[in-house]
Amino acid sequence: MSIKKLTTLFFLTLSTSFVFSQTQSTKNTIDANWESMAEHYEVPEWFKDGKIGVWMHWGIPSAIDENRIEDGSHYGRRMYGSDAYDARNEADRIRTEKLTEWHTKRYGHPSEFGYEKFIANFKAENFDANAIVKFVKDCGARFIMPVATHHDNFDMYDSFFPWNAVKMGPKKDILKEWKNAAYQHHLKFGVSTHLYWSPRFFRTARKFQKEGTPEWEFFNMDYDTAAFASQDSWNQHWYKRSWDLIEKYDPDLFNNDSPYPTIKTGKGLGVKLFSDYLNRDLKENNGKQTTVLSFKNAKENKAAFTYNLERGMFGEQQKYPWIWATDLSGSWFYRKNSFTKMSLDVLIGNAIDAISKNGIVMINIALKGDGTIPDNQRQMLSDFGTFVNINKEGIYNTRPWKTFGEGPLEIVTKRAGENLKPFSEKDIRFTKKGDNLYAFVLAPPTKDILIKVLKTKGLLQKSIKDIQLLGSDKKINWKQNSDGLAIKNNFKAITNQSAICFKIITE
Repeated sequence: MSIKKLTTLFFLTLSTSFVFSQTQSTKNTIDANWESMAEHYEVPEWFKDGKIGVWMHWGIPSAIDENRIEDGSHYGRRMYGSDAYDARNEADRIRTEKLTEWHTKRYGHPSEFGYEKFIANFKAENFDANAIVKFVKDCGARFIMPVATHHDNFDMYDSFFPWNAVKMGPKKDILKEWKNAAYQHHLKFGVSTHLYWSPRFFRTARKFQKEGTPEWEFFNMDYDTAAFASQDSWNQHWYKRSWDLIEKYDPDLFNNDSPYPTIKTGKGLGVKLFSDYLNRDLKENNGKQTTVLSFKNAKENKAAFTYNLERGMFGEQQKYPWIWATDLSGSWFYRKNSFTKMSLDVLIGNAIDAISKNGIVMINIALKGDGTIPDNQRQMLSDFGTFVNINKEGIYNTRPWKTFGEGPLEIVTKRAGENLKPFSEKDIRFTKKGDNLYAFVLAPPTKDILIKVLKTKGLLQKSIKDIQLLGSDKKINWKQNSDGLAIKNNFKAITNQSAICFKIITE
């Protein structure tokens, strides 16, 4: 071949390579709009495999008198009294006014003892991120998601915003310690920001603030409490704070647990932040998405993000992975007399129900002000972990089956409406892995089990080779016919679990 032909071939190859590279780059870049987000967003395998995470609500409210009356995790808002916003709901107004009265008697009038003065009490003196992360991992968690900023505008990390845990309160970079511990124990690290609500959160505190003081900035006095969502200065501030969090801590999971600037009123800074977060990840990982983006907007296309269904559940299996977020503390932040209304048995049943419907379980624990886990939350998470560790084969690395299950307990699709009713032995939930099907019986059987959906010529089109009970070596006696899969109850003496799992091996 002549030199001229070789040269032509070389540049043609180079040109083709360049075009291919450009095409790949364009393909793996997400535009700042929901259509592009929906087209490109892909949930990474580690999240779908991990199934269980632990959320940590911890901050200034954790250091307020543990015997305080019920505040719904909004002490910083309620302590300043009610206004027209509270008046929309009589029960909410009464709760706020009772808390204001309690605060005044316990600490003094809000004009003299404002929310900012609680920061000095928040010392985190016994906080050991490494020990806590090891504990939650032993309880089944495969990722953690500490709160970075709650509605109260206080950053739990080394931010450019002066009101943060490094400069005051604990005087340590809490997020950095969480992240280091997570990676030391080979867990994924997420962050949760609730910042966007904060101008409205402190609306009743405004009458007590003085211009020119440091508190002026803390209480968001430069932003309109009613129209902040349309205020460019606030939307830009939110974006800058959120991007600073992403840049400094490089989270595997970013949860925006509040609204965000919309395309209509916020110049699209919300979807810009989200797409920037994902594009940053794609650029660093050769066009492969390794991070998870989650928030609570039920109206947005759920192909564009991972939906966080806070304290709510789905009645049917979902096409896209979603998060079932629940709370052991009863009020998100620690309060001595507050605890979940959910029994351990129901927590386990709800978790398996969510997983069978393509859900990811996120369990919140609320640390005390000193940084330790309250005993009741520790015990419940530990007991939950005992179940998970026995039945982990049917949980981790599994995927939803053709149907989520069967049984009489109706789960209603609803946010802030998670199930509190007990499951029965007729409530069955499925997961799958390879050729194996896993059937969870969500209450201890009192008689022989009949799984109707597994009848001959039913949804299970493969032949059953064997059935095993996870956590046991005892032989399982079973028979499949036109009524269903019948399993002999000869194993009740070998398990005291509130739910059990059968591994159905097919061929």
